[in-house]
Amino acid sequence: MRVLRMAAAAVAVLAAVGGAQAKDWSKVRIGTEGAYPPFNSLTSDGQLVGFDVDIAKALCEEMKVECEFITSDWDGIIPGLQAGKYDAIIASMSITDERKQKVDFTNKYYNTPPAIAVPKDSSIAGTSDADLSGIALGAQSSTTHSNYAEEKLGSADLKLYPTPDEYKLDIASGRIDAVIDDVVVLSDWLATEDGACCKILGTLTPDPVINGEGAGIAIRKDDGELKDKFNQALEAILANGKYKEINDKYFTFDVYGG
Repeated sequence: MRVLRMAAAAVAVLAAVGGAQAKDWSKVRIGTEGAYPPFNSLTSDGQLVGFDVDIAKALCEEMKVECEFITSDWDGIIPGLQAGKYDAIIASMSITDERKQKVDFTNKYYNTPPAIAVPKDSSIAGTSDADLSGIALGAQSSTTHSNYAEEKLGSADLKLYPTPDEYKLDIASGRIDAVIDDVVVLSDWLATEDGACCKILGTLTPDPVINGEGAGIAIRKDDGELKDKFNQALEAILANGKYKEINDKYFTFDVYGG
């Protein structure tokens, strides 16, 4: 009987500990960059806007939770999640095996290919490694696009920048010859006055190992319940038309991709 009582007490203790560790997801803190239009950016008065932001708000509404947005520099965004500064990253982060070693991901919420942009008067003929040999190629650091350039376009002289804003300034002023980024990001920039300098040279065929499976929501590895909530909410907004409503606000094509 004493053994049975001890076993029962141990079960009770474990249950109490498990209950104490259960997380309350009535409020979810979302990390994003705020420097990657049209997916996420800051307005002049400090408001976060963009496709990522609207998708995050729709998901939180579907999950019936309160959203709080926290901006972070891209280079420190995963360490910030691991340190508990926020609970999820919704910042156009590609789902790659390298990142899966550090964080978990939901299903993708969009998937678009990389592209190369050049000045309108550029003599660069194509997007192959041979075409780009010896040219100064700009990319945002710690991205799948910079990784792609390092792996596939090694004949170019790769210049890395903390945000897209810096490479845009350098190509507009003639300090670099080309840039690589998501085709949507580049197209959005080229449609502005600041992007009038340049044109899309061509899109690139994504490499699944480098470019991943599309953009997903990054979650800490021990927050499986939150991952499931996001996946269920994503399925819901894809089915009820809310995703398409947000898609059509920003794009004239289906950004969800194949």
